[in-house]
Amino acid sequence: MTKIGYTYLISNKNRTVIYTGVSSNIEHRMLRHKAGRGSVFATRYHLTDLMYYERIHGMMNAINREKQLKRWHKEWKWNLVKSVNPELKDLAADWFSADE
Repeated sequence: MTKIGYTYLISNKNRTVIYTGVSSNIEHRMLRHKAGRGSVFATRYHLTDLMYYERIHGMMNAINREKQLKRWHKEWKWNLVKSVNPELKDLAADWFSADE
């Protein structure tokens, strides 16, 4: 059985910084980002809003996709986000309760 992976793009409230990440559990990873316990970079720049994610079969495939996206220009990443999330909403805004 192939493990599912997720490649994702997160941003800050002002949408000035974008970060590319990968996880086998997108919900848990976003909970960590929202709590300020994500990566050092994401924490430093207050990157808590999920802009885009892809569900990918196989963690190695997800990691390879993450590496590909990390090589992209910032503008290309934003174009990808806007293709599925034109209003730049936090896709994980209602995933968690205030207690979480």
